[in-house]
Amino acid sequence: MTSASAHPPAHRTAHPAAHPTAYPPEIRAALAAHTTLTLAYADAEGPGACAVLYACAPDSSLVLVTSRSTRHGGALAADGSAAFTAQADGQDWLSLTGIQGRGRCELLTGDQREAGWAAYTARFPFVADDPRLREALRRTDLWALRPSWLRLIDNGRGFGHKQEWSA
Repeated sequence: MTSASAHPPAHRTAHPAAHPTAYPPEIRAALAAHTTLTLAYADAEGPGACAVLYACAPDSSLVLVTSRSTRHGGALAADGSAAFTAQADGQDWLSLTGIQGRGRCELLTGDQREAGWAAYTARFPFVADDPRLREALRRTDLWALRPSWLRLIDNGRGFGHKQEWSA
């Protein structure tokens, strides 16, 4: 077992105002570089995880589509707390990059839903271009994942390089 001191310290950025636009540019860029989150949640059956496509919204939330009738959608509706990762597949150890995070998911309605939908379809234009897909997803729940903690891993800047942000 390795002691915590054997790992390089993470660069931390705390923002008392907790406004997500305060994410450091490196973390914003890493979130924008990916399209799929592995979303972890817990419910009465225990922990679970799923992959979801996401878009970065102008308010720095991460917008995703999933129905409350799914196991993870039900867990988000009941509790809202989630953890997640975003990274590319097939990376080698020396250049590995990705994001780890925690936050809360909120069901979007009204004007917030319209803003979230605009961000989602801008990121995934094929959704808006296909009439059947567009209508199916328009009827599905739209969520904003609002991170409270993020960690960027970027081994390209040095093995074990971490940068953290918290609300």
